[in-house]
Amino acid sequence: MSKLIDGYKAKVKPFGKVIVLPEGEEPRVIKAAEAIAQEGFVKVIILGDVKVIKEKCPDANLDNVTIINPKTSDKLDEYAQLLYELRKAKGLTIEQATELVKDEMYYGVMMVKTGAADGMVGGAIHATSDLLRPALQIIKTEPGVKAVSGFFLFNNEERKDLQQMLYADCGVTPAPTVEELADIAICSYGSARLFLKEDPKVAMLSFSTKGSAKHPSVQKMIDATALVLERYPDMPIDGELQFDAAIVPSVGKLKCPNSPVAGQANVFVFPDLNAGNISYKITQRLGGYEAYGPICQGIAKPVNDLSRGCTWEDIVGVVAITAMQACRDQF
Repeated sequence: MSKLIDGYKAKVKPFGKVIVLPEGEEPRVIKAAEAIAQEGFVKVIILGDVKVIKEKCPDANLDNVTIINPKTSDKLDEYAQLLYELRKAKGLTIEQATELVKDEMYYGVMMVKTGAADGMVGGAIHATSDLLRPALQIIKTEPGVKAVSGFFLFNNEERKDLQQMLYADCGVTPAPTVEELADIAICSYGSARLFLKEDPKVAMLSFSTKGSAKHPSVQKMIDATALVLERYPDMPIDGELQFDAAIVPSVGKLKCPNSPVAGQANVFVFPDLNAGNISYKITQRLGGYEAYGPICQGIAKPVNDLSRGCTWEDIVGVVAITAMQACRDQF
């Protein structure tokens, strides 16, 4: 595990946060839960049938792991009633609610909603939509935020500059509107304040810098920047900026000498999911950075997705990041 993740573990350990892993019958999740319990930086809950879990990983030491079977839980009726109240206006019946909360993804989200857990990490064997659907139906977005997005956290401690960066949106919204881009930028600034060592400076990226090209996608970044500054006039944000103008001091000074961000950005908001997703993979594979994500932001309580190709070590890392989000107001 990297020094970065180890640092997050040390920061969250005193707070005793509880993280639920809904895919508790998956061997990688079982191994991750065992490792987390041994380290003790959070309290961990896995969802599943104890018999199945022990059959799949008979040697796992789960003495300090709480195991809950949603299908037989004594919270089933309580959670079903709450889900019914939350969704009855959408046509959900109590019978449907009861069946839904037997599903581990819905049950896990209900635990976070009710405070039985401080955060949830899933997606090792489920699609992103299977995780985000119950999260958005039940927990919903943060106040004032309409767009949930996914950011990647990058770390390379061998570099002398830009050791850490944050990219968004890399995993959720394919073609964000101006308003959604503003939400992504605002949430990314908040995430960067939590996770990055340096103060965040947000670049709204484009193939144009300060009017060097005209195009609707360029104008979208200009308008999103203006919208952010209407709401938060003191936020260090600028756009539209090309990537070199955003990170290279000499280029930033040449192209936009009065910018508070150009040449020193460490938070990058992309115009669409194509650009964000392609760029994060290039940065990870060719840039020598550790990459963590996509981490969800904009949800009222921490719920994070995993790659279905994740390792058990990846799960441990995302749990540490999720615990950091759960501790946001306590640092």
